[in-house]
Amino acid sequence: MLDPRFVAAEPDLVKQHLTRRHAGDDAFASVDRIVALTGRRTELVTEQGDLRAERNRLSKEIGGLFKQGKRDEAEAAKAQVQEVNARVGVIEQELALVEGEQRDLAMRLPNLLDDAVPEGASDEDNIEVSRWGTPRTFDFTPEAHVEVGDKLGILDMAKAAELSGARFSLLKGYGARLERALINFFLDLHTGEHGYTELQVPVIVQKHVPFGTGQLPKFSDDMFKLEQPLNGSPAYLIPTAEVPVTNLHRESILEDGEMNRKYVTFTPCFRSEAGSAGKDVRGLMRVHQFHKVELVQITRPEDSEAAHEEMVGQAEKCLQLLGLPYRKMLLCGGDIGFGARKCYDLEVWVPSQDRYREISSISNCGDFQGRRMNTRCRPAQAPGEKKKAKPVFVHTLNGSALAVGRTMLALLENYQQADGSVEIPEVLRPYMGVDVLRPQ
Repeated sequence: MLDPRFVAAEPDLVKQHLTRRHAGDDAFASVDRIVALTGRRTELVTEQGDLRAERNRLSKEIGGLFKQGKRDEAEAAKAQVQEVNARVGVIEQELALVEGEQRDLAMRLPNLLDDAVPEGASDEDNIEVSRWGTPRTFDFTPEAHVEVGDKLGILDMAKAAELSGARFSLLKGYGARLERALINFFLDLHTGEHGYTELQVPVIVQKHVPFGTGQLPKFSDDMFKLEQPLNGSPAYLIPTAEVPVTNLHRESILEDGEMNRKYVTFTPCFRSEAGSAGKDVRGLMRVHQFHKVELVQITRPEDSEAAHEEMVGQAEKCLQLLGLPYRKMLLCGGDIGFGARKCYDLEVWVPSQDRYREISSISNCGDFQGRRMNTRCRPAQAPGEKKKAKPVFVHTLNGSALAVGRTMLALLENYQQADGSVEIPEVLRPYMGVDVLRPQ
């Protein structure tokens, strides 16, 4: 979240970033309201201080008046103290309301943007940074992954729909094995070569957890909320492992020995996809439940930019080892996520659509999530410096490396053969035990 004090001090700057994001009118109104609330809070705090000083003065006088036998004056002073106490109580109640509204409005404002984020209103304005690989030229008409998977007998969308409705998938035989192979390959790469600590985390979380990473309150419609509370709290299925993993260090101060943190985890992810009707509803591109291997880093502020580039390279390595052509995109202000200050998308080539499609987003959130979770660290200290530095909010980063279902989609389409078979990339063959999948 943005610091309400910063929003009140720099409303024009915040609005400039909202303009770059093509934010709605509600966001601009929230800035104005925060400014007004901050002014009212200043008035209340000033009055509160004056009243407390008056109460202290009167309290000291009362004892002296009684000693001097001035009982009537002492009783009058006591009555004044009671009036002051009553007014202080009213002020405290109003302060709580003002500060609560300030915080709620700030929670709904998106992150400020990095200077490198390009101008633009939609994904059409994103900037291509680089490409890797050359899309394959087929000597036959490539089929979509749904038809390829159906002929192989490994993908059954119809049966999944009978069980759960639209936008679910069912993998069978070598389909399930291929997904497991991808998961293990990604985890082995990131824990081995890239130095991440592997985690297994809960996929049901209490309400304060998605608040910490920014999914709530703004994007509640995109999440699955459980009917049954969890330990007295509203409970949600996670939309991404970023949510529980980033919250691991909430309400804490990370010292030198704990910085910087690099985590990788595989989880199922659940998204209601509110508002996306009619877009990519067929197959594995946009489903309610999918699997993903997620990278999370928690760093000092001065280290986050380098960590961001490192994570992008690690996601790219996954695609390169699989031999999947892709391009790297720098997202514009109108397409970047709510909590991100800078974001790269990796888009893999999808032959049946003759276009690149997103397979990974890697975001640097700056201190946006750190402030929401109250996760801090101490700046690096010079050698020999004994006095501990004042804690600052950590920077958080997250990215898919990779989304498993979309990777499977890309493999089935890019490696399909004219006879309906699909070759297995060399790096996956030790996990699969076969080199080729053949139609049943």
